[in-house]
Amino acid sequence: MRADAAPVIVAAARTPIGTAGHALKEFTVERLAAPVLISLLPRAGLDAADVDEVLLGNCMGPGGNVARLSALAAGLPPSVPALTVDRQCASGLTAIELAAQLVRNGAGVVLAGGAESASTAPWRFWPPEAGAEPVRYARAPFAPAAEDLDMGLANDLLAEEAGVTRARQDAYAARSHRLAASARDAGVFDEEIIPVGDARRDERPRAGLTPQRLSRLPAAFRPGGTVTAGNACGVSDGAAAVAVVSAEVQRRSGIPGLRVLASATTGVAAARPGRGLVPAVRLALERAGTSQEQLDVIELNEAFAGQVLACCDELGLDPDRVCTQGGALALGHPWGASGAILVVRLFSQLLARGEGSVGLAAVAAGGGQGVAMVVESC
Repeated sequence: MRADAAPVIVAAARTPIGTAGHALKEFTVERLAAPVLISLLPRAGLDAADVDEVLLGNCMGPGGNVARLSALAAGLPPSVPALTVDRQCASGLTAIELAAQLVRNGAGVVLAGGAESASTAPWRFWPPEAGAEPVRYARAPFAPAAEDLDMGLANDLLAEEAGVTRARQDAYAARSHRLAASARDAGVFDEEIIPVGDARRDERPRAGLTPQRLSRLPAAFRPGGTVTAGNACGVSDGAAAVAVVSAEVQRRSGIPGLRVLASATTGVAAARPGRGLVPAVRLALERAGTSQEQLDVIELNEAFAGQVLACCDELGLDPDRVCTQGGALALGHPWGASGAILVVRLFSQLLARGEGSVGLAAVAAGGGQGVAMVVESC
């Protein structure tokens, strides 16, 4: 497909990101997603009748097609179909990738993103056996039992194997908080945020979180490990979405946006899921005909500092180029929404840079998968 005919993201928005059990604790997943979805229409110069489809990523919600529930809660016409996507932490970015494919296949307007309410996620239980009590579980299996490690343990081992020290992890986490707190307090995020209830800004970033303070925290997942509560992301609530339209719709509107140049989804060993974004980034860049050096903005999902640094080392990517306004270590990680949050962050930064700026969003997912997308401001 010619670049000038590629799908274009013409609007992007997100909720504030709240720490689970705090600012957004009373908002169910559709109450997070609906205001974001409806906010996209005036931003993109669209009417509700223009929307062909809604795609939303979600991991831990109540089921029953969260995307359809959210679309109806947003007041979109009943004639607009909706699909919920689950690729774990990559769900929101996968939803946008699928939206771009729908547009390439003839759709005019697709709203896509993700939403997660860890605070209101239902409890889940395995059926009881032989009269025993049912057993509650925190998450579904990502892989067969031998490979299905806890995410913290898996990424602790990844950091060790990659030679990423505790000191580097703590320094990177402190950087994320410093950058995010500075951007938040300067109003950098204000334009992209849709208030929900009393929440107007991201809750988690802490400007005073230094490497020295982080160094005092104990290992969280294994004796002698390097991953702690301070250099890992927080469990969070939030939603994010974008409007993906055809090149013709964008030309008619005259609204600037981000042209979707390429995307890629790849798999890696399930026991080291944090590596998933490495082959995805390489393949997406290859498909886009773009090099790392040509990228103006890079947004990687910061699930764990050690994981991000291990991936940067393997890619030969300078970590100082990643998430220069802070990332998930500071902002939080609302699983199903996080990939879409990366694209919202790209939208704000690339449009500010002007036409022709190129950005990358990438995220690794439980079970050993990665998704990456390359976009260009137009």
